[in-house]
Amino acid sequence: MKASGRILIVDDEAAIRRLLRTGLSAQGYSVMEAETGEAAIDLAQRGAPDLVILDLGLPDVDGAEVLRRIRYGSLIPVIILSVRDDEKGKVAALDLGADDYVTKPFGMDELLARIRTALRHRLQQKGELPRYRSGDLVVDLDRRRIDLKGRSIVLSVKEYELLALLVRHAGKVVTHQHLLREIWGPANVEDVQYLRVYVRSLRQKLEEDPARPRYLLTETAIGYRLQAPD
Repeated sequence: MKASGRILIVDDEAAIRRLLRTGLSAQGYSVMEAETGEAAIDLAQRGAPDLVILDLGLPDVDGAEVLRRIRYGSLIPVIILSVRDDEKGKVAALDLGADDYVTKPFGMDELLARIRTALRHRLQQKGELPRYRSGDLVVDLDRRRIDLKGRSIVLSVKEYELLALLVRHAGKVVTHQHLLREIWGPANVEDVQYLRVYVRSLRQKLEEDPARPRYLLTETAIGYRLQAPD
């Protein structure tokens, strides 16, 4: 089944734009292109894309500033695609509102999966509380119920809040700082070890092998990602 939607590619490298255009068009997406930050901002406002793929290294405006201006007042999903592999850059982009971060060189299959997840996540934000299912794990936020292999799982209040936040962003990297700020308040955004204690506890209850988690995945030095739903 062909995909649908309009995707804006923002990259100053013609070869990358051509590669993305070919791969996305083959899947059924409509493609718009911009090679500068200013052009990207203009197209994001006028062209009403369903998703933006944004390179951070643009010739005129820093990609982080482009992201900030696109995100201002808009829920358009943005996936960062960049050669920059530094952790601080990833965290900064995600905290500015990027939906995901893919490092060059990249695989098209992986990028397409991230696109599907970002589009699905944005639809969930517009609708009712999501019901998450991946393998044997089912989380129903409307009923506040967690089932694993048909068995009800009991969580503490903070464990549930952590899992619920990850479910709302399923498939997307959520930074340590965002998780700490949303659940424990702005005064605790640096206490990453405290967060790790709760993640470890959740894995003990949800994972068949907590040392090799299937559902609650670690993005080293950045945050956590709940496996994208089936």
